[in-house]
Amino acid sequence: MSNIVPSVAQHLPRTAEVQRNTAETRVQVRVNLDGTGQAQLHSGIGFLDHMLDQIARHGLIDLDIRCEGDLHIDGHHTVEDIGITLGQAFAKAIGDKKGIRRYGHAYVPLDEALSRVVVDFSGRPGLHMDVKFTAGSIGQLDTQLVFEFFQGFVNHAGVTLHIDNLKGLNAHHQCETIFKAFARALRFALEHDPRMAGVIPSTKGAL
Repeated sequence: MSNIVPSVAQHLPRTAEVQRNTAETRVQVRVNLDGTGQAQLHSGIGFLDHMLDQIARHGLIDLDIRCEGDLHIDGHHTVEDIGITLGQAFAKAIGDKKGIRRYGHAYVPLDEALSRVVVDFSGRPGLHMDVKFTAGSIGQLDTQLVFEFFQGFVNHAGVTLHIDNLKGLNAHHQCETIFKAFARALRFALEHDPRMAGVIPSTKGAL
């Protein structure tokens, strides 16, 4: 009887491509959950691209996100629909979740700001977000839309997500620590645990 544990390479690649076309936006997302942090980002909102780049680089997730949205109205539909489509791509790429760690958490500082993010690939969408931004906008991004991005993501990725900004005076720093902590939590939760190879991390036997 072989005791050889399957290598991580046998699980690769976990990739997906999803398109979402509505009267408000046209979104195309490609993800590689086992990437190296490469990103091609064209949302039309510069600061949102900067935050999506944090997900790629700190999560070691390759992202290609392109969106044509009704920015002449505002950024709401663009930000929300990118969150939705990214969540759909994650759900498609991750597959049956066998062997993953499932849970991930991270604390990330940036100067005076500090945020904590905890994620569970539970199959049950839920978002708790305790963030009091010190400004209403960062560049072209309305800070209210950060919640909409994560709400769209959790609803369609099927994850439970807790986001807490613990400290911060500068809204840019607050937001960047949130996205970096989100990326690091994703990275840990999505890793394959060699001791759980081929096993769904749940007593239910399904996620």
